Order: sequence, then structure tokens, then C-alpha cells
Amino acid sequence: MSWLFVILAFLLASVKTSKPKYQKVSVIIPAFNEENTVAKVVEVIKNVSCVDEVIVVNDGSTDNTAEEAKNAGATVITHEVNKGKGEALYTGYKNAECDIIAFIDADIHNLTSKKVEAMIKPILLGKAEITKTKFARESGRVTELTAKPLLNFFFPEISFEQPLSGQFAARKDVLKKINFEKDYGVDVGIVIDADVLGISIMEVDIGAIEHDMSPLEDLHLMANEVVRTIMNRANKYGRVTMIDDIGYYIRMSIVGLSLVMLGLFTIFFVKFIPLAVGVIATVVGLIIAVYYIIKVIVQSIIMYRKTPRGNLIKSFVKIHFPLIISLLILILMISTFLGAASFQNGVISIEPNSRNLIIFTDNSSDDTISVRGPYTVDTAIENESNVIRMPADAMMTLGIKVNDTIVVNGESYLINSTRDFERDILRLPIEVKNHFDVDDGLIIQNSRLIGIFEGSAVYHNIASGNVSAIEKYIISSSKGGSWGYEIIVDNSTITSSYGIFLENQSYSVVCDGTYVGSITLNNTTIENQNFTYGNHLIQFRFNNLNSSSIKQFDTDYFVNINFNEIY
Repeated sequence: MSWLFVILAFLLASVKTSKPKYQKVSVIIPAFNEENTVAKVVEVIKNVSCVDEVIVVNDGSTDNTAEEAKNAGATVITHEVNKGKGEALYTGYKNAECDIIAFIDADIHNLTSKKVEAMIKPILLGKAEITKTKFARESGRVTELTAKPLLNFFFPEISFEQPLSGQFAARKDVLKKINFEKDYGVDVGIVIDADVLGISIMEVDIGAIEHDMSPLEDLHLMANEVVRTIMNRANKYGRVTMIDDIGYYIRMSIVGLSLVMLGLFTIFFVKFIPLAVGVIATVVGLIIAVYYIIKVIVQSIIMYRKTPRGNLIKSFVKIHFPLIISLLILILMISTFLGAASFQNGVISIEPNSRNLIIFTDNSSDDTISVRGPYTVDTAIENESNVIRMPADAMMTLGIKVNDTIVVNGESYLINSTRDFERDILRLPIEVKNHFDVDDGLIIQNSRLIGIFEGSAVYHNIASGNVSAIEKYIISSSKGGSWGYEIIVDNSTITSSYGIFLENQSYSVVCDGTYVGSITLNNTTIENQNFTYGNHLIQFRFNNLNSSSIKQFDTDYFVNINFNEIY
């Protein structure tokens, strides 16, 4: 076994003593008529310990640039004619034998080894694949007036202080993915390509730099080439589409979402605007929003396919930011409404605050959607100790109407409507308030109304021609099967209503106070019934609504048909 320990010790020792692979560094210096500064730049770079190779690309110079560079110890590659900065960089890159390449201008007067090392070390240490420099200098007009505005418009995720710094370094294998422009657009082209392709790029501060000032005509040429490069890249990577088509689609999506929010706000909080207006605005806005959001998604996918390895998240967030915010607001609004929703007795009640959206899920009511409440409790009007004044919305919730009678704690109270200027006031006699344990000023949401009046008996008046009827039921929040029924007297329908019949219970039918028969729910079925009273034929037709209801019929009698008095 001793040999096994020897092998393990050898492997551990080899792991500890192994060194990271040595990475060669080349520095490319593009030069055009820079005989006064190129030698100094070469000398500084050759004194940097991590640099293995210095290449000066003499780009068609007509002075002694090539001789000065050779005398300083650089490898010189000459273009017979001036081809532009981008071509010079590309020539140097293709001829460099290294792992890392740094590009440094030949006209820097105060270059130091520390500045060069600052460019290269982040790549050597694996912190970035490309580094670009920023520095203090007197000029920068093309950067501030041309490059930055266009980049901010088409590539808003690129936020470097100096996108046109001119000095940068990169891994050679990364540069294979970059399209080198032939002219002054090479700097911004590398920055854009690196960003879109997801290549990690770091901006390094190297302090102050002293450059030769470019004449105005050169700046004009540089600005043209920078603009052309940015626009070409914007078109290539779909950013023109992002700003143009997607921008329009985003704006229209926001219009749709705004309409949805306006409609919902109107439904719940603006009482003087009809419900139909809010619903129409919501539906129209939803259609517009969905249509254009789909457009945004489709165009975004097309953009992504143009840059399959792309780094588009920052741009997408910035370009889509207004749409994202609108969606978040709508989601929060909807979540608030859903959080205030309750389901009870076949009714979905959404009550966020000042108005309540009521959606009937069964077909037992004439209304399928409305806005109701909340209601404020107040004292009964003087001389109305036996009257409950109730808003129309509250009556709809309790299934009652004006002139109906409700029995609370054994006392009967006539139902009346609120006064015109008291739309949501629920006026209760003091005995009713004491029984329900509610005080003046209490706000009652629509969904709580059933719970407060639960157990109260209601005498609901029905009139049709020369025949009237009283339907009697108990307000109940318990769930049960709801049945619809139709009463036909002498071949004329006098009412269609609905409510809960309990299984195996008999429900009396009364005419002018006289018992004439009963209705029974047997094995979840109610048979149609025919009764005679005097010369009158009374027919009951039933159908199972398969839903719940707040109306649970009283077994004493559930309907009293009156031929003598019209209500």
C-alpha cells in the first residue's frame, strides 16, 4: 500500500506546484506619420514586463515613422498606402503571435508602463475578455456629440464614459468574433460587437492622456465613420427595428394597458360614469394591449435570432421599461381586485374599496354583472321606525324590492328605497341596528350584507294583472341547490323566480290564505305540479339551475297566491 501513498503525494505535489499557463501578450501600434512620438511609445511598452511583442503597423506614412519604430525595437509592418486605423489594427492582429493583444495609439506623449499594465492585467487575471480605457483629455467632441447620443438611442445598455477611447486590449480568440471596421469606426464597432455578442468588456481608468489635437477636418471624417459604424451595427443587430417598429408597438401596448386601467378604475371608483362605459374601455384596451404585446414579442424574438448569443437584456429592459411598468401597475391593480374577491351563493363579489363588482355565475338573476356598494349605516328617518330604507344595489343583493317586508328579530319592517341624494345610505331603525350590532357610520361591503341579514324572513310581493302573490324565503348564506320555478295561473305566467328547496321537505302553496297543496324535493327532483283553486288552474314548472342562492324557501309556505287583492 505504500506505493499508493507515494502516488497520491506525487499527484498532490504536482497540483500544488502547477502554474497557470503562460499567456503571451502583443501590443499593436497603428501609426500614420507619427515620427515624433512612436519611438517613445515603443520604448515604454517594451519596458512592460508582461509584454512579449511590439508591432508597429506603418499605415502608409510619408515621414520616418517606420525607421523610428525599428530603431526603438519594434517589429514594423508597412502598408504602402494609408488604409485607415481599422485596417492597421487588423493587420497587426493577424500577424501577432500571442494570446492577448493590446492596441495603443502612437501619438500618446505621456504613456507609462503603469497605464499599459492597467489595460492588460484584467485579461491576464481572467476578469474580462476585453478591456477599454477611459482617461482625462482635452478633446472628445466626436464622443460627446456623436457616439454617445447614438449609442444611447440604439444600444442603451452601453454606458461607457469613453466608448471611443482608442486604447484597448482583448483575447485573440475573442477578436475572431469581431468585425474590424477599416477606419475610425473600429473602436465603437468592437465595443458594440462585444456587447451584443455577450463578450465581457471592462472599462479601465488609466489617468490623464496627452494626445495630438486632431484638426477639424479629421474630426469631421471621424464623426462620419463613427456614425456609419453605429448605424450599420444598429441595422445588423435589429436595433433599428427595436426603436422603430418595437417602439411603436410598445407605445400602442401602453395605450391599451392604460385603457384597461382606466376602465377598471371607472368601474370601481367613478360612480357617475355608467358601468357599460368602464366595461367597454376595459375590453377595447385589453384587445389593443394583447394585439400589440404579441407584436412586441414577435419582433423581440426576431431580434434575438439575429444575435443568438446576444446580450440584449439591458437593452430590452431600457427600451421596454415603460411597457414593463404599465404591466406591473395593471398586475398590481388586478391582484388587488382579486384579493378583494369572494364567491358566495353563485355570486362573485369584487370589493376593493368604494365600488363592488358583482358577477352572477348562474342564470337565476336578471343581472349578470353590476357594481354595488359599499353602504353606510345611518339612523332611520323620523316617523319611520318600521321602515328600512335600502339602496337599490342592496335590494338586488338580497333579492328584495320596494314594498317587500322583512322580518328581523320577530318584527316586520317595510322596505323602501333611499332618497335620491343618499344613494349608498342604509337607514336602519334602532332596534334593527341593535339586533345586527351595527352603528351609524359603519361601512358595509356588499358581500357582508347577506351575512348581516342572514336568518331574516322576506315577504316578496309579486303582481301580474288581476293576480298577485307573496313569495316567502329566508336569507341564507348556506350553499344548496337552487331551483327555478314558474307559476302559471289560468294559462298566464304570473312570475318566474328561483330559490333553494331542501331535500325531503314539503313547501306549502297557499291561495288567499288557504292551503291548496305542497311541493316536495325528492331525490334531488321536483315534479311539476298542478293545483286547482275555485275556478283557477295553478301550474308550477320547475327546472334545476345547478347553482346556489341566498333565498331558502320557508316550509310554512313558500308562495301565497292572492286573487282578492293586488299588491
